[in-house]
Amino acid sequence: MPELPEVEVTRRSFAERIAGARVLALSMGKPLRWPLGCEPAALAGRQVISVARRGKYLLVHLDQGLLLVHLGMSGSLQFAPSLPPRGKHDHFELQTNQGVLRLHDPRRFGAVVHARSLDDASAIRLLGGLGVEPLEAGFDPLEFHRALRLRRAAIKQVLLMGDVVVGVGNIYASEALFMAGIHPALRADRLSKPRAARLHGAIVSVLQRAVSLGGSTLRDFSSAEGQSGYFQLDAMVYGREGLPCRVCGSSVKAMRQGQRSTFFCPSCQKK
Repeated sequence: MPELPEVEVTRRSFAERIAGARVLALSMGKPLRWPLGCEPAALAGRQVISVARRGKYLLVHLDQGLLLVHLGMSGSLQFAPSLPPRGKHDHFELQTNQGVLRLHDPRRFGAVVHARSLDDASAIRLLGGLGVEPLEAGFDPLEFHRALRLRRAAIKQVLLMGDVVVGVGNIYASEALFMAGIHPALRADRLSKPRAARLHGAIVSVLQRAVSLGGSTLRDFSSAEGQSGYFQLDAMVYGREGLPCRVCGSSVKAMRQGQRSTFFCPSCQKK
């Protein structure tokens, strides 16, 4: 599933190229996770102002309204001056005078939703419960610790929920917990202030490095320019069950938490 770094890499790969474009047409394929919320023809003539990101959502701001785009579990965007005819897994296409933006999503868990503004009910429904952005100044270590003190679930699960800090998905939660030396099953409310501060720093560091490496391509992720990511080659624990820890040499372990695989080093990460 594309996580925050992959979504940010996608945004950066086409945001400047589509800014200022005039929408010529919008077409939809098979139904996605949620309906578009307007008639496609109503967006013809609109101008693309900018592309922002909130968590794992891309926000394509228009001169009137915006499109909220989620890549789901298998989605990827392409943006090019022209593209070949749509295939059976191409379910959204925005034709502009500067190029074509297309969503390829074999599993159709992605979505494109139109909202009149960020205050619109459809936007609030999708974005209203999201936590603080980890790569922005508002991600404060003391506030992070205070929020964790209110949560009794395992710290890995709290990170994945997205209401304390947004966008720290499965890969990067495992990596950040390893960097901070924290066992993924430790209850969030038992983290001391210094350990929470280490985790805060690790989250920022891991996500920044992932963005710089183009995200992670485990199966089919690519940017809007068709580029794969390479963070997975740099991972310390994720996907390395049974291999020696890159720090201490102990065998990396895996366990299931909330139906997701968690990777950790039992020697480096303590409760």
